[in-house]
Amino acid sequence: MTKRDLVVRISKEMDMVQQTVIEVVQKTLDYISEALARGQTVELRNFGVFEVKTRKSRIGRNPHQPDKDIRIPPQAIVKFKAGKEMRQAVSKLPLQENPSTAAKPAVKPAA
Repeated sequence: MTKRDLVVRISKEMDMVQQTVIEVVQKTLDYISEALARGQTVELRNFGVFEVKTRKSRIGRNPHQPDKDIRIPPQAIVKFKAGKEMRQAVSKLPLQENPSTAAKPAVKPAA
């Protein structure tokens, strides 16, 4: 679903002008971003929780120069945990096998 699809759908269901819907959605996202930037947790009931976590510093390696260690500093990241209703709705989706992880059939050598 694109942003436009979302705006059109909300606009029709709520009988609102599309520009107003865009402004409300954007302002909501701005407020969520601002709260996270202050280190606050944002909980949207039945949807999920956004929270800021600190990733520990660690040692990384450049595959082109494996003999050199690179210190990766600690950094703040945003984690999202889906709410119960969203998890239940998503769990009902039919599973599709990912072509990149699917088992490949054995190829018989040419005789």
